[in-house]
Amino acid sequence: MLKKFMPIFEWLPNYKKSDLSGDMSAGLIVAIMLIPQGMAYAMLAGLPPVIGLYASTVPLLIYALFGTSKQLAVGPVAMVSLLVLTGVSTIAEPGTDEYISLVLLLMFMIGVIQLLMGVLKLGFLVNFMSHAVISGFTAAAAIIIGLSQLKHLIGVSLEADKDVFLILWETANRIPEINPITLAIGLISIILLIVLKKVIPKIPAPLIVVVLSILTVYYLQLHETGVKIVGEVPSGLPSLSVPALNMEGFIALLPIALTISFVGFMESIAMAKAIAVKEKYKVVPNKELTGLGLANIGGSFFSGYPVTGGFSRSAVNYQSGAKTPLATIITAGLIVITLMFFTGLFYYLPNAVLAAIIMVAVYSLIDVKEVKYLLRIKKIDGSVWIVTFLATLVFGIVEGILIGVAYSLLVFVGKRAYPHIAELGYLEEERVYRNVQRYPNAETEEDLIIYRFDSSLFFANIAAFEDRLNERLIEKPATKWVILDFTGVNMIDAVAIHSLEEIMVTQSNDHGVKFLFSGVKGPVRDLFEKAGWEKKYGEAYKFLSINHARQAIREERG
Repeated sequence: MLKKFMPIFEWLPNYKKSDLSGDMSAGLIVAIMLIPQGMAYAMLAGLPPVIGLYASTVPLLIYALFGTSKQLAVGPVAMVSLLVLTGVSTIAEPGTDEYISLVLLLMFMIGVIQLLMGVLKLGFLVNFMSHAVISGFTAAAAIIIGLSQLKHLIGVSLEADKDVFLILWETANRIPEINPITLAIGLISIILLIVLKKVIPKIPAPLIVVVLSILTVYYLQLHETGVKIVGEVPSGLPSLSVPALNMEGFIALLPIALTISFVGFMESIAMAKAIAVKEKYKVVPNKELTGLGLANIGGSFFSGYPVTGGFSRSAVNYQSGAKTPLATIITAGLIVITLMFFTGLFYYLPNAVLAAIIMVAVYSLIDVKEVKYLLRIKKIDGSVWIVTFLATLVFGIVEGILIGVAYSLLVFVGKRAYPHIAELGYLEEERVYRNVQRYPNAETEEDLIIYRFDSSLFFANIAAFEDRLNERLIEKPATKWVILDFTGVNMIDAVAIHSLEEIMVTQSNDHGVKFLFSGVKGPVRDLFEKAGWEKKYGEAYKFLSINHARQAIREERG
């Protein structure tokens, strides 16, 4: 019973000693990576840097107990951090006690939403957010995240913080105010992060940059020249606290809570599945929701902020040899030790370095190859990426993803409303029926039309089917028989059945045209029978193939 709810009881009793070295190595490397990232992402979310460390303790331990992925690295991520800032900053001033209280409430709400989705097995709902929407949204959000850190990179307190156009305009107008030392620290940090990642990918570049910048600021006393530093980072473990539940805050935060719940889960499950496929084990989406939900609920009682599985850290965790969730437990343990004994080391850490870490981390989220691929394969799918990208940049994070989802659903409905319909002819040599437009040499008969409908039939597309068929019957007035190949029809609704009956009655009464159906699948045939077709049309809808239907026509012709 415990195995069903807590996957830790599946892997822990069977733990292999041979996996320990890989788990310890991965746990250490991810912790080294997560400490500066957690602080940077907390700053991005409008929170004190130490909250990023708090969010990297309890949530990780809870996910290790309940998650089904063995290598997913849960914790603060850039995308969720920006969404937190976007949603909560409209209600309270970032950094204030009220703001932090609302963030804790938001984390609790996200946890409850994800937990309920997992328990109720609603993980399939994320399938309505297409990959093109997520990719376009992520690319735009990466640009917004990067530019939101510009104020820390140049040492100027910009008024604009989320509108990319206003950020660029204000930066251009305030160039004389830029702190050259802060800018130099930021640019050198970016260059080091990029170079070290390419030249020596195995070393933790963010930690190297953090250590070098702290030493530089300390020995040169650069904080006295206007370089802004992190300052005092509280030591010790986060104290137990209860999120302030209030209806006004709940209503105000609900839209962003739903957005983070979906976006966070999609980022997490995508990475978890990718690793699981390589390692040949199964990730259960609904259990992942439960694990993430409990991680967020638990974290909300220990001064954290919303977490999910991250792409880069999960990849590093996997590549570093993680075999089980013990690697995640080790990561959390090392961050606990850091909180207890080493927070004082971050006093002289420049904000510009944290901004550089964020900028370099989110750069990889801008996937230009994806939109090129989508546009090359099918322009309408590429347009979903472009619409989502532009809407996010112009209107904002939440509005952008809502517009992207709405547009993708509109495209989906449009595709279903005008599906592919083909008139078939017979290829004698190959003994198959094919689309006469693609195979002009396919044989057709003067008094027969064979039509194939490559979609389920329902209220939204039956009109398109009727229009195409009527047009073809007008073009071919000698038609006496129509064979409808239903091999591509997996489902039909009552409206479509009623419309089919009207078409058949009208054409039969007015023009003497008879309809035969071939390849009707079982579920569709069951509905025809419920509609009384056996009594109305006899065997007309029961032909197993086009050849069987044509044989019946030949017999009727005599």
